[in-house]
Amino acid sequence: MKGALLVAGATSDAGKSLLTAGICRWLARQGVRVAPFKAQNMSNNAVVTPDGGEIGRAQALQAEACGLAPSVRFNPVLLKPGSDRRSHLVVQGRAAGEVSAMSYRDVKPRLLELVLGALDDLRRDFDVVICEGAGSPTEINLRATDIANMGLARPANLPTIVVGDIDRGGVFASLFGTLALLSEEDQQLVSGFVINKFRGDARLLSPGIDQLTAITGRPVLGTLPWVDGLWLDAEDSLSYSPDGVIGRGAPPLGSSWLRIAVPRLPRMSNVTDLDALAAEPGVQVRLVRHPAALADADLVVVPGTRETVDDLAWLRRTGLADAIVAHHAAGRPIVGICGGFQMLARTIADDVESKKGTVDGLGLAPVEITFAAEKTLGRPTGRSSGEVVTGYEIHHGQVTDRAPNVPAWITSDSGGAEGVRYTEGAGVVYGTHWHGALESDGFRRRLLAEISDQRSLVGFVVPPDTAYQQVRAEALDALANLVERHLDTNALIRLIDEGAPAGQPFILPGAP
Repeated sequence: MKGALLVAGATSDAGKSLLTAGICRWLARQGVRVAPFKAQNMSNNAVVTPDGGEIGRAQALQAEACGLAPSVRFNPVLLKPGSDRRSHLVVQGRAAGEVSAMSYRDVKPRLLELVLGALDDLRRDFDVVICEGAGSPTEINLRATDIANMGLARPANLPTIVVGDIDRGGVFASLFGTLALLSEEDQQLVSGFVINKFRGDARLLSPGIDQLTAITGRPVLGTLPWVDGLWLDAEDSLSYSPDGVIGRGAPPLGSSWLRIAVPRLPRMSNVTDLDALAAEPGVQVRLVRHPAALADADLVVVPGTRETVDDLAWLRRTGLADAIVAHHAAGRPIVGICGGFQMLARTIADDVESKKGTVDGLGLAPVEITFAAEKTLGRPTGRSSGEVVTGYEIHHGQVTDRAPNVPAWITSDSGGAEGVRYTEGAGVVYGTHWHGALESDGFRRRLLAEISDQRSLVGFVVPPDTAYQQVRAEALDALANLVERHLDTNALIRLIDEGAPAGQPFILPGAP
């Protein structure tokens, strides 16, 4: 097998990231040397790769599905939104300044050459490359400068499948409309559809599928059922349930739940740090927007953010800042991760991201934060209370002063004191710049045990054997099983090997 395929979506959050991961895993299980690729991602969920750069978290998951370490090769362009109008640009894993929606158009021709070269390199080194599109390929206002959908598919001659989310309704219209608003040249590459997240008897869809195939000349390659357990590494805010609950809340081993409230910051980043907590039986993790939602929380976690100072101001405007301080005053613990840790500090000096100078933090952690011009990127390791901890760092803010005798939460293997584990009054404040630390099983269990003790949760039993990497591996295998059982895999192989069929019908009206 030799070739490539583009998985596009009729909408955002149609499921293309997980479908790409599932196809990668299905191929890898057959011994195919397969790699993922997303030319351009827009996400504040990122990881640091062993080769020292940043890529989207979804591409790291897809690499894991392939049995590969994450690499900047798999996501050469990453946009990290800092506001509604500006984004931080990362090119080949390295910071490349800020761009607006308008100024980004000017750099796209150069970036297209870069991503095409990156894709060519992968195609030489692997048997198959499964590419993921961005948003929808039918963003007709952006088509002229597109580098991630048909703007990539056409110069690279990639057969393309389009996945639609039936859970939102209107799936046949969205699939047909996606095709019908493309140019004739782009339509020639669209070779099939996938219906995703169906609940019920798939035979009910047969009349619609038959009509869609008849009017487009393209087959529906399969219908993927709704599976409740596939929630890890959500990349889009739409992926979270309406009630804000992360994960599926397996029942507790004892008689009590441990409830975690997480402020849903406007520019929160790497909220996937919470996935490992949500994977634990009896632990409920909920994203919240209102102060009252913190009232019954056993633990508050302030997550990472792309805009520390601006999101801290949002906490104050909404009353959540006062609720966090009151939570601490009541003797309840708080965890801050990266930007969330910075918000807990006494002061934050930021002349880099917000450029607002020195502002007061929440004052719960006895440290001062100063933003450095150079971003820290790393994959550190260390220990906490004898437990091994691994993680990754992506931040400008640095601890430049800390009160004497404040214990670190983690001791890095390089000898440094990382974060704080600080008790003042009744409440304990934990803070770290390390993303992914809670994926370390022993470290996470110790935290849960400490929270349970601090809250006197007599009925909560810390799960003794949750292995987070195994949870991830099982989820990837479940995705591969869905591909194997519910898609026309022979048709997928033909597309990968032979490309798009010649002479596919052109559907009016075409591109404007």
